[in-house]
Amino acid sequence: MVYWYNLVIGGHRTPPFKIVIFSLKEVMNFQTSIKTCFQKFSDFNGRASRSEFWYFYLFAILGYFILIFLAIQMSFFFAIAIIFGLILFVPSLAVTARRLHDTGKSGWWQLTAYIPYVSIIASIILLVIFCTEGEKKKNKYGKPIKLKR
Repeated sequence: MVYWYNLVIGGHRTPPFKIVIFSLKEVMNFQTSIKTCFQKFSDFNGRASRSEFWYFYLFAILGYFILIFLAIQMSFFFAIAIIFGLILFVPSLAVTARRLHDTGKSGWWQLTAYIPYVSIIASIILLVIFCTEGEKKKNKYGKPIKLKR
């Protein structure tokens, strides 16, 4: 960890207080998130941070938009878009289940978005759950995630 100490008159370094500027333990960025989600593609246990979840879905949405744009130009890319969707299917279910675990909910909650006549309300509720901060204490799904900014 990198600390910043307040200097006192006389040139002596006395730490009356310390401020943590940043930590090099673990940072979940765009690349790390994608790599983590593909490494844990079938792991429905544990917890996923908000950044891991949202970066992975950003990757999926950007990939779909690019492939659909290319598919409009050349029809061959429709097949690639379908393959891309099939490749992302299980990892997206897994990261969604881990994200729900981080908030203390069961991973089965994600299936409520597919119930007819309930799906719109359930999707809004799930979106709110995905945006909320995870539990800071240990829950039945594991220890809290400690990511430094």
